[in-house]
Amino acid sequence: MGDVIDPAAIRIAPLTREHAEDLATWRYVPPYDVYDLVGADPDELLHPSLGFHAVLAGERLIGFRSFGPDGQVPGWDYDDAALDTGGGLRPSLTGQGLGRAVIGAGLAFGRVTYAPPAFRVTVASFNTRARRTVESLGFERVGSFAARRDGRPYDVLVRPERG
Repeated sequence: MGDVIDPAAIRIAPLTREHAEDLATWRYVPPYDVYDLVGADPDELLHPSLGFHAVLAGERLIGFRSFGPDGQVPGWDYDDAALDTGGGLRPSLTGQGLGRAVIGAGLAFGRVTYAPPAFRVTVASFNTRARRTVESLGFERVGSFAARRDGRPYDVLVRPERG
C-alpha cells in the first residue's frame, strides 16, 4: 500500500457498492476520527441525494467526494448560494500531499456536473491541513460555528465560480 500515487491519474467515478462497503470501514487517528466512516450504511452512501462519488487512482479507491447535504454540519445556517462539497482520503494516504489533487479533481468534476455559482466547504477548525489545502484552491473563510452535535468548532469557506 506504500506505492506512490500519480496525481495525474486521479479521477472521479460513480460510487459502487464495493466502494461504499470499503468506505464504511475507514477509521482515522484522533482527532481526525471525527471523520470516521466506520459503521456507515453503504445503502445510504449510495443514495443519489448525498452525491457521493469515488476518487480513483487507476482502479484503486483512494478517497471520496460528496456534493450536497453530506458536506454540511448541523449548526450553520446553510443556503443555496453555494454547493456544499466534502470528502476524504483513505486513512493510510492522509498527510502525503494528495489532498490538493483530490479536492481539485472533485471541484473540476463538480463544476462540469453541477455548474454551481460557488462551492462551500465546512472544515473542523483544528484541521489546519485541510483548511490550508482548500485556501490554496481559492476558498475564503466566511465564518465559524460550534457543531450542534458536540460543540466542536468548524470553519465555513466559500469559493465563487467564475462563469
